[in-house]
Amino acid sequence: MNNIAFLQNNQLSLIKQLFLKLTDEKRVEFILFVNSIKEQGIDLLEVFNAQSISRFLQSQKYDNGRPDVCPICHGHYVVKNGTKKGAQRYLCRDCGKSFGDTENSILKSTKKDLGVWELYIQCMIDKMPLTRIAERCGIDVKTAFVWRHKVLDALQNMMTRVILNGIVELDETYFRISYKGQKRGSFPGKARKRGKSRFKEGEGKKRGISDNLVCVPCGVNLEGKSIAKISNLGHPSIVDLGHVFNNKLEKGCIAVSDSLPGYGKLSEQNGTYHIEIPAGCNTDGIFNIQTVNSYHSSLKRLLNCWFKGVSSKYLNNYIVYHNMVDFSLGSTTFKTNVMKKFTLSTNCSRTYKNISDRPLMPLLG
Repeated sequence: MNNIAFLQNNQLSLIKQLFLKLTDEKRVEFILFVNSIKEQGIDLLEVFNAQSISRFLQSQKYDNGRPDVCPICHGHYVVKNGTKKGAQRYLCRDCGKSFGDTENSILKSTKKDLGVWELYIQCMIDKMPLTRIAERCGIDVKTAFVWRHKVLDALQNMMTRVILNGIVELDETYFRISYKGQKRGSFPGKARKRGKSRFKEGEGKKRGISDNLVCVPCGVNLEGKSIAKISNLGHPSIVDLGHVFNNKLEKGCIAVSDSLPGYGKLSEQNGTYHIEIPAGCNTDGIFNIQTVNSYHSSLKRLLNCWFKGVSSKYLNNYIVYHNMVDFSLGSTTFKTNVMKKFTLSTNCSRTYKNISDRPLMPLLG
């Protein structure tokens, strides 16, 4: 029996138990309600699913169980406006727009039960491939891909709130430019043949770091907090580092880095103490950058071994995936609950077009 059938059988068993506890009068009312729903051509399961999602969002999104602000115009004159398939609707008196609890969330227009989304997030925590997730959750592989980036886009909202404190290790890592998944002719240059040089024709081989590599500055502390994002191609400048770390380092913290020019100026701009590890050395007294180097290794292991390489256009999303699943502290159950409660309720409305049409190289600045 697959997980979807198991969930549905549990729901059916629960409904039977609750029905048997009703009085004869309430049972008649319930049967009349079911018959009226069927006459209107409404799927009863959709009603229960909508109510489940609606109740979850009401408990997570609103302080008093209902919205105080319109998600469309941000007006404050919001009133209840009946229900649709069992889900509460609201009306903004300022802009005249009607909306539901799923407005401006990744659950908007979902056709699946909340239980399927919870199972999907559990599969993400377990780092399952899309084909296995699709089979386990009873959805299409394309839907599984879209859901993955809906969840990760929502998770970006959590990562923007991270502030690094204490001893912070800073270093950058590099990835090859990848157009994985793009149709032929939709990316610049010619496709590289297997066994051929990855560099552009006529440039020859470039030793060391070149503009053929995507730079990802990374910052971590000893509490499992991390910040990383694509900044530029090739070596990062002080401006590139600033796009990633400015206002993300707590004043007075200790920033430890290698001898790359720019980290000293970055520390000065953010009011931190800077410790530079000299070239050719692994430590400077008790300070080192071993934690951030370990972060680089686990990130590349996730991207290259688990996911067999990812497109550069989605790299930032897989970085926050790694930050949450592999690097942050806490049990698997804790991470699952945090990921479920935050990503499903935070303001982040996405469609397939929003995901597929993003730029091939999401550079900052």
